[in-house]
Amino acid sequence: MGVAFAGTPDFAAVALRALLAAGVNVPLVLTQPDRPAGRGLHLQPSSVKQVALDHGLSVAQPRGLRLDGRWPEDAALARAALEQAAPDVLVVAAYGLILPQWVLDLPRLGCVNIHASLLPRWRGAAPIHRAIEAGDATTGISIMRMDAGLDTGPIYRMQELPIAATETTASLHDKLAALGSELLLQTLAALQADIAEPTSQAVEDITYAAKIDKAESWLDWARPATELERRIRAFQPTPGTQSRLGALTLKILAARLGSAAQAGQPAGTILAVGPAGVEVACGEGTLVLTRLQRPGGKPLDIGPFVLSHPLLPGQRLDSGPPAKAIA
Repeated sequence: MGVAFAGTPDFAAVALRALLAAGVNVPLVLTQPDRPAGRGLHLQPSSVKQVALDHGLSVAQPRGLRLDGRWPEDAALARAALEQAAPDVLVVAAYGLILPQWVLDLPRLGCVNIHASLLPRWRGAAPIHRAIEAGDATTGISIMRMDAGLDTGPIYRMQELPIAATETTASLHDKLAALGSELLLQTLAALQADIAEPTSQAVEDITYAAKIDKAESWLDWARPATELERRIRAFQPTPGTQSRLGALTLKILAARLGSAAQAGQPAGTILAVGPAGVEVACGEGTLVLTRLQRPGGKPLDIGPFVLSHPLLPGQRLDSGPPAKAIA
């Protein structure tokens, strides 16, 4: 069975490696164009492209797939490549482009998506982040046959995974990527044996995992401490969370819930500073910051950080970016 693959980041690269390790024939890989990255902003291949190149696979990197869209030439070349590859299945994992109907119709057995949530909860772009941010106790993997909707297709396989109280998007990502690869191989085996029977998604409890906006990285200290603690974990490693202390921007890399009462202090006020953390008043409760980074500096646990960058009780963290100067 020929299995074409469409994906871009590390999550997808894990699945592609699993396919290759299982001896699956992958005649074509679709991935996003190379992007500038690093201090020099040099073009870097996606994680999926790097795996494909390491294994000598054919790669196509269209900027779009709509034949009537912004890049029709790219779409036409991608269509020719897919038609030549003639895959039985197209596996899609965090690809980053919407598949038009011609792509959905091309493989004999359709397009199969690895989605990092228990559908229909957290359809959309950022299911791992949003599950942690919302305080969900569990998440999981859904292997879905794709249709024209946004993560609305029927489910081949689904498996739950608990979300630990200290889980970050980075740690949960790795667990889900491994589980997704396992369920994908099971699904492909069932498709090849002609015994795969997808089940329609539930029509209730539908939620959407909106793409992360960079503005969300600024912590609003007027919010409850429980919400802020979850957001810090949900936004690690990217886009991260931050706050301001005067003109200084602090990246907040880790925190835990505090035990002290707010004591009537305004939200954002530093209540206590010690080697175990910096306690900050929130709209409800307190948050203890345990790992920080200043611009151009290294990530530091709070003990070393306050030795070189003193923080004092009574100082107040701001909830948004600096105001732009008016010319």
